[in-house]
Parts: sequence; structure tokens; C-alpha cells
Amino acid sequence: MRDGVLFIQSATLPPLGADIWVHALIMKHLDRERFHVHAACAPGSEGAPTPTFEALLQIPALELVTVNFGTELSHRTPLGRAQGAIETLPAVYNLARLATYIRAHKIGFLHTSDRPRDALACVALGKLTGAKSVIQVHVEYGGWMSPMLRWSLRQASALIGVSAFVTRSLVDAGHRKESTHTVLNAIDLRKWDPDLDGAQARAELGIPERATVICCIARIFKSKGQAALIRALASLRRMSDAAAYDPRLVIVGQDYPTGTHHSGELKALARALGVEHQVIFTGQRRDIDRMLAASDVYAMPSHREPFGLVFAEAMAMRKPVVALWSGGVPEVVEDGKAGLLSGEDDQSALTENLRKLIAGPPLRRAMGLAGRSRALALFAPDRQARDVEAVYATLKKKR
Repeated sequence: MRDGVLFIQSATLPPLGADIWVHALIMKHLDRERFHVHAACAPGSEGAPTPTFEALLQIPALELVTVNFGTELSHRTPLGRAQGAIETLPAVYNLARLATYIRAHKIGFLHTSDRPRDALACVALGKLTGAKSVIQVHVEYGGWMSPMLRWSLRQASALIGVSAFVTRSLVDAGHRKESTHTVLNAIDLRKWDPDLDGAQARAELGIPERATVICCIARIFKSKGQAALIRALASLRRMSDAAAYDPRLVIVGQDYPTGTHHSGELKALARALGVEHQVIFTGQRRDIDRMLAASDVYAMPSHREPFGLVFAEAMAMRKPVVALWSGGVPEVVEDGKAGLLSGEDDQSALTENLRKLIAGPPLRRAMGLAGRSRALALFAPDRQARDVEAVYATLKKKR
């Protein structure tokens, strides 16, 4: 008899978060001979489906059940708490309806992410129905988390960290080691073709054919390290071996949180350092594979990155990586093989790592090949699904 699994994904706002992409891959690749897979998500309105609903609708052999937990916090009106209180009644109704669904379909496992209201719903439904609640944590544990999320993490049957770094942060905060597991993220390798020609994308961006392109794809805010890359570019201009390769920096992404102006500060920094003609800001892009294809090096010196799916994507595209020895990054990028890592706040080492790759085409090729092999070996969806199934098996033994 197959075990029932229900994923809870009530997010309604674009863009689709990395956590939902990861969970969608798990849903798709769970063994259907062993598991009957369900997902609860918000459908949106007629003619305007939510991004989550559209993504999950594409997964074969997935039973979808609709839920409505109310408006997400970032779309709350100035009434704030009052609106939240008004929405309590439909949220409770939807929880009750889901509890009935869980019992009717004999679902034994509930799986969600660290989005606070989904985590709370997962734990509450587990207590109501006897199903085991699993919360997958995509960020480092910290006191900045809401009381709702911290309580939910304490109450869950099991926690999954997306890297050993995230798992350690949970255990160090007092969560039970025996109930806290590590499952590295995966990517859909079919979507990342390392032989994709990047010439057209380079031409669209106005990049000379002979230039060497450093690409950074990330939300634009301080901890992602875009400013450090601009400073490095200014230094590289003074190094004859690197300068001969006419380095350019392509920054892909938009300000985060929305409404901030960090991108304006970065443009001002580039002007002050005299490299504004070498830095290209593309804004938000959907053609990430084309941006990577147009690049020679992927660089993102982000601090305490929990995992960094984009590192795995760059590696799958056969691009060498420059990043920091920080957070979960060393679990993704093997230093000296698939890329070069430097210490946090070591600007000189970061610049030197970029110089080695820009001035060393053979090294770029070797690391690109090693990264592609590593991505195929470690970040395949089937591996991720089997690791999640092992967590379910551990919980099943505890019944």
C-alpha cells in the first residue's frame, strides 16, 4: 500500500520562490509506486492563477487540493492586524477542510517549507490528524524568524535542512539532532544546456566579442556581494594580464526588498571607480540560461548563503564559480575543482580568484567541466527525492 504525502504550498505572490521550485522537483520525482502525492495550494482567481498553482499543475500524477489561507503579509492593507483577524475565519475553515481531506486519503506525511503560515498549518494539521509533519528549512536559523515559525519548527515531527550548514544552525539552536536531517537541493538538469550558444545574448547586452564576462544573478541587496564584484572589477582593470581580456560584469536581478535602491548605489559605485562602462545591469530576467551561456565566469560573493541554487545552475552550464567560503557554499562548490572560494570580507583574495579565471582560459574550461560533472552527480532530482523518502522512512519507523 502506498503512503500518502501532502505538500502544503499556499504562496500566492510572484515571483515563484526557490523553495517552491525545490519542492515541485521533490513532488515530481517521489516514487509513485511507494507514494501517493498530493499538494495543497492557492489557485488564485479565474484568469489569474497563482504562480504556485501554475507550476504544480504541470506535475503528472499529483493530486491538487485548493486552499485559501488569506492575503500574504506583503500585500496586507494598512489595516494590518485587523485584516489578519478578518481572515482568520476562512483560514480555520480551510484547515478543517484539509484535515478532513488528510483523513479521507489516509495521508501519513505532511511536507512544507519554512514560510511561517505554511509551517504553522503543517504542524496544526499534523496534530489534528496524526500525520507526521516535515518542515524543510531553506535558510539559516536565527532570532529574526517570526515567533510563529520558531514555534512550528519546535513542534514538527522532523526538520530538513537544505545544507549541512542550515542543519547545524537548527541543531545549535536546540532542535533535536535525531529529528533534523540534511537533504541537499537539486535542480532540473534538463533545463541547463551547457552547449547553448551565448553569442546572441552577448550581442543584445552590447558586449564585445573579445570581452570576458563575469555574471552575477541574484536579488540586489548588500549580502549578495555585488559591490565587492564592482570593486574587484576596478582592481582587475589595473592588472595587465586580466585587463587584456577586457572583463565585463553583468548584474542580473532587481532590488530586494522591492522599493529599495541598492542598485542605484551600485551604479554610483561603478561611476566613482570609473568602471561604469564595464558594468551592465539587466534587471530581472527570465532567460537565466541565456545569461549564463553568455558568461565566462559566474561570481556571487554572498555571505552565509544557505545553499545557492544558482551555483548549481552555473555549474550545470559548465561555468566556473567564484564565491566565498561561507554558509552552505562549500557544500555546493568544491574549492579548487569547480570554482575558487575566498574568505568573507577578503577583497584581495576575491579579486585574485577572479584574475586567475579571467586570465586563464584553460583553468576556466577545466573547472567548468568539473562543475558540470559535480552537478550531474550531486544535484539530480532523483537523488533529492530518494533522500526525502529516507526521511519519511525514518518517521514511519517511529509510529
